Amino acid sequence: MKRNILYLALIALGLYTAGCKKDKFLQDGSIPPDGAITEAQEWANPDFARNYLNNIYSNLQMRYNLDGDGSMLASGSDEAVNSNLNSSINIFNNGTWSPVRTVDDVYSSMYSGIRKANIFLIKANGSAIIPAQELVTNNAADITYDAQIVRLRGQAFYLRAFFEFELLKRYGSFVIVTKVLSTSDNLDLPRNSFTDCVKQISADCDSAANMLPTNAAVWSTSNRGRATQIAAQALKSRLLLYAASPQYNTANDLSKWQAAADAAKLIIDGGKASLYTSYPNIFLWNISGAAYNAEVIFATSTLNDASVETANAPVSYNGANGRTDPTQNLVDAFEMKTTGRPITDAASGYNANAPYTNRDPRLGFAVMYNGSTFQNKTVDIFAGGKDAIGTNVNATKTGYYLRKFLAEAAVWNTSSNTSVRKPWILYRYAEILLNYAEALNEAQGIAGMADVLKYVNQVRARSGVAMPALQTTNPTGAGYVAPTQVELRKRIHNERRVELCFEEHRFYDVRRWKEGETTFNQPITGMNIAQPTTGNFTYTPFTVENRMFTIKNYLFPIAQVELNKAPSLKQNPGY
Repeated sequence: MKRNILYLALIALGLYTAGCKKDKFLQDGSIPPDGAITEAQEWANPDFARNYLNNIYSNLQMRYNLDGDGSMLASGSDEAVNSNLNSSINIFNNGTWSPVRTVDDVYSSMYSGIRKANIFLIKANGSAIIPAQELVTNNAADITYDAQIVRLRGQAFYLRAFFEFELLKRYGSFVIVTKVLSTSDNLDLPRNSFTDCVKQISADCDSAANMLPTNAAVWSTSNRGRATQIAAQALKSRLLLYAASPQYNTANDLSKWQAAADAAKLIIDGGKASLYTSYPNIFLWNISGAAYNAEVIFATSTLNDASVETANAPVSYNGANGRTDPTQNLVDAFEMKTTGRPITDAASGYNANAPYTNRDPRLGFAVMYNGSTFQNKTVDIFAGGKDAIGTNVNATKTGYYLRKFLAEAAVWNTSSNTSVRKPWILYRYAEILLNYAEALNEAQGIAGMADVLKYVNQVRARSGVAMPALQTTNPTGAGYVAPTQVELRKRIHNERRVELCFEEHRFYDVRRWKEGETTFNQPITGMNIAQPTTGNFTYTPFTVENRMFTIKNYLFPIAQVELNKAPSLKQNPGY
């Protein structure tokens, strides 16, 4: 039987599943056994269309290794230093970032994903009117083929919006493309305005939300990992938060902040997501109940190896490389467990001679410090210890190692290794709560304080964290001053910093807050730890490195290779 070239190509593309099931092609028997398959017949079959859609998920990026050597974007912010001083991630920090010297340049891959989504939306164009209940029903196995096509289109709208937003947050604007361009088209197109780009992404999110089931629980186990209504709403929440922030909302239009608050509140009020009880295990899907838990709104397919541990564990652990070294700047952001106050507060109870005692439990979940325990061994970062600064070329540069994402069960560099499943979580519910708190505080100030505190404190009260609530009254009563909008802003910003650390928020949050020139120009600090012959450890902060951030660094440069092909894109200012 003759098969056209497109059919064969799409079979090859369909091998990628993005955590979704591998479907049988043309299983309904609608194609005549001796007849040629037309392109229209191929696209009308949900199994065929689904396998093409699966390939679009391949443009989602696993973010644990940006340079081929285990670097993470955290090392391009004040969260971390990369132990490989030659890593390309340092281009963000040393003033050499330019159109011919780029890192994390996703321009081409995002447009590849957009093109695939456009092909899908044009070709898999079901025309049936589907009752809304059939699209969101939990009985997913029983929905009609027409409804399946609608769901597949919803995923394509979501993925296109996702790729568009990845371009927006890096480059500030992009060329909106909603058709399939060919070589005969004019490809030297100017970028659209930021406002138009926001409208485009928002519209795609709305289209996706109207076509998709509410959350991952609706999908069968073999289909987990596909986009959902909540995923579309979460993307819109982050989009509108960015659009309302000082980097883009220079006039501080409060209606933009209110729109961002409303987008987040829609998810909260929907009640389909919640905080997972075990903060450290959100990211480890070999733990019972962790995979696709109610906090995970959208994630990539899962790694199933020990590569994250090999890259980031302390150097004494089977030859690990200790790549992502948390900074003292970040460690100092974690408050005191006993009082809920910043360590800079004289009443916090912080003791510089015991700097890790009684701290926010999220510090221990995210960072390995001297005396931490990992895989039943003590992490020794004091001078002369097995994981100390200077132990070897890969040893920590800051006096800390990454803990978040690393699995106790992983085994590497042995004759009998143990793999561990972990995704890169792109959206989770804690972010939505913090999005809402931030946007509401900016939109309404003290008038919205009760709700702001309610949802920030839900994050702080999570089981296993149980941090004291942000205080609205002085426990002693004396000299109490009501919190201001400015003070709440500082606390919300800090809550994002500690809750979402290493998840690629800090890099963009500081930019959208328009604080890069101050925050990212500060010296990066670490901790030297000495062990006297008698007595306790002594802790001495030191400067690890100085960094450079200028006004042009709020946006990525357009790579010169892209400008050579399309000069009308125009370069971002300063490059």
